[in-house]
Amino acid sequence: MHDVSPGVGRAVAAAEGRAEARGAAGVRLADLVLGLLDEDEGRPAGLVDRLGRQLAEVREALATLRDETNPLAPPTPTLLAAARAWSLGRRADPAVMTDALFLVVLRVDPAFAAAAARLGLDPAAIDDLLTSPDDPVAPPGDTAAAFALPDPTDEHDAARVVDANLNRGREALRVLEDYVRFVLDDRFLTEQVKGLRHELAEAAGRLPPGLLLAARETRRDVGTTVSAAGEYDRATPRQVAEVNLKRLQESLRSLEEFGKLFAGDPGRAFEALRYRTYTLERAVVTGGRSREKLADARVYVLLTGSECVASLDWTIERAAAGGATVFQLREKSLSDRELLERARDVRRWTRQAGVLFIVNDRPDIARLAEADGVHLGQDDLPVREARRVVGPDALIGVSTHSVEQVRRAVLDGADYLGVGPTFPSRTKTFEVFPGLDFVRAAAAETSLPAFALGGVGPENVGRVAEAGGRRVAVGAAVGRADDPEPVARVLRAALGGSGP
Repeated sequence: MHDVSPGVGRAVAAAEGRAEARGAAGVRLADLVLGLLDEDEGRPAGLVDRLGRQLAEVREALATLRDETNPLAPPTPTLLAAARAWSLGRRADPAVMTDALFLVVLRVDPAFAAAAARLGLDPAAIDDLLTSPDDPVAPPGDTAAAFALPDPTDEHDAARVVDANLNRGREALRVLEDYVRFVLDDRFLTEQVKGLRHELAEAAGRLPPGLLLAARETRRDVGTTVSAAGEYDRATPRQVAEVNLKRLQESLRSLEEFGKLFAGDPGRAFEALRYRTYTLERAVVTGGRSREKLADARVYVLLTGSECVASLDWTIERAAAGGATVFQLREKSLSDRELLERARDVRRWTRQAGVLFIVNDRPDIARLAEADGVHLGQDDLPVREARRVVGPDALIGVSTHSVEQVRRAVLDGADYLGVGPTFPSRTKTFEVFPGLDFVRAAAAETSLPAFALGGVGPENVGRVAEAGGRRVAVGAAVGRADDPEPVARVLRAALGGSGP
């Protein structure tokens, strides 16, 4: 547990070892005190010395205490919770150190406290040392009240809340896994959700065993008969996923708050999981919308004026007639003013053709030209920064050249991917070719719309389809064609799309 010092961990382990060595049913309070006194890096041995007692004599006397003055210790999580409460009040720090646990153990039982006092380990005297101005970490004020053990009723009530929200969180994650696995057919997102389920189970494992089940009272839960308007309204599978993402986040927030009441502070682990769900939500929701918007997109045309044998407006008209549905303006040599003017022209022509318009590299030009989105390379602005410029509804595509880049783009909130280069290109030079193996890997990794790019044309589009590609981005194959319409039609047919 990350908020317990290593010394405390070793002392507890030593106490358990003592009990096991003598075949006892459980750890007794003296076992814990001896474990703490044996801890070289802890403060308890130093406190004994400051009380003027001989450490060896104290150890020997503790080892011979009779059971009536040396009862079984409360569960370790209960003791740690009390020590944590003291540490928060004393040091404004949830970390449990050896001195805090030492004093809690000495004060937990009246008979043991009296026996310890007779050995020179007077809890009141140790309290005075720890609250003395001479103590290097002691704040002013009395901290004795901080050593009350947690109220069993409070612990039960908190456990009931935690149990209910763990169940909600697990159920929401199962719904999400079914969505990304069976609706989206997305391996990467399925892996992400399974990872969250595993980490939620690990965080729950920090809670006292058996406590949650003992606190469960479903028959007395007043919420089982209360429902809100719209609670059962679901229109699409994507809406089911979105609702359960919110349910998961709400559950984790409650777990985070009530988890703070338990030793080991599992609330921190639940907090970290909650932040991860926000990234997952963006990937699932944004990806779901873009999958719908690009569901029919098979042929994506890259436009550069100098690379087209005819005018851009005619090229767009004819390619759209053949089934191309997305057009990207890629101009590297124009001034900003010229680029904006051309982008506005292309926007007008694509609207007339009823197709989507994307601007390459430049979110600002895309925004000013009222384009449908922007396409980014690995060296361009990050998705999050481009999103601030183009807005929440615009499409953002990202060029990827490896599976790692695919995963990062998905979690960054990309709407679609460019995958390649696939073949040598007549319009762009590449030093490395991931090729068809990458097309195959990307298709297996994610269901986010992915367009194979780089040298794709009618002569090799069939190889892309065989590798699992269902979308292509083409430049020269369409731009340099005498008539783009039949070229676009052949490409679309090869990818399993019907003609316009």
